[in-house]
Amino acid sequence: MLAERVLPLSGVHNFRDYGGYAVEGGGRLRSGVLWRSAHHVDATPEDLAAVDALGLETVVDLRGDDERADHVCRRSENFSARVLFAGGQTAGLAPHLQAAGGTIDNETARSRMIDTYAGMPYRPALVATLRLYVAALAEYDAPSLVHCVAGKDRTGLAVAIVHRLLGVNEDDLMADYLLTNSAGKIEERIAQGAAHIRARYGAEIHDDAIRTLMSVNPAFLDAALATIRRDHGDVATYAETVLNLTPEMHEAMVDKLVV
Repeated sequence: MLAERVLPLSGVHNFRDYGGYAVEGGGRLRSGVLWRSAHHVDATPEDLAAVDALGLETVVDLRGDDERADHVCRRSENFSARVLFAGGQTAGLAPHLQAAGGTIDNETARSRMIDTYAGMPYRPALVATLRLYVAALAEYDAPSLVHCVAGKDRTGLAVAIVHRLLGVNEDDLMADYLLTNSAGKIEERIAQGAAHIRARYGAEIHDDAIRTLMSVNPAFLDAALATIRRDHGDVATYAETVLNLTPEMHEAMVDKLVV
């Protein structure tokens, strides 16, 4: 299992090393090279110094165009990593919230999150950025970080795909995904998310529905993986067919990231 390493950032943003897991066939993922987080909009100078200390070569930003424009990530003057993203919109829940007219209970929120995840493997702008991510992991033997806004849904799928490509078993993959519900200041994140959701979509969203929208659930990630298995059989074939990951790139990822 993972020896979890979390670097606290201001507010709700945390970095988490998602390496360290055992992989099928022997070996473990390298630690200290695979990082995930929420976006870095509210980072303090101390936070930025912690980012610099990671020695990042690549940051993969899974947010859409409007999210990047409205919430510009802070960077230190020493920041030198390249930031990869594709144009377009990658978020998918907002239309569901708008259609509900601001009246969402917990079961509705859960159902819509499952629907959102089920469609995520084919969201065009997200797919385009995931292609950049796996290509970078195959090419660069240096630390990388992937994030979206909260670092739980789009980021959760991206990390799950990388884990399976590297041979992490699905129990550990799911355990890592569910750390979002315990690592960092989740209550603060839920409170901030509640204010944002109600301000944008209406005040009649139940408290337990807000918690569902701002948390992760095994059923969510299972919905995305079920879409992949339904259409491609496994994550490796999905990555080859949809993310343009060649066998040579896949082998290079394993060589760089499994020890």
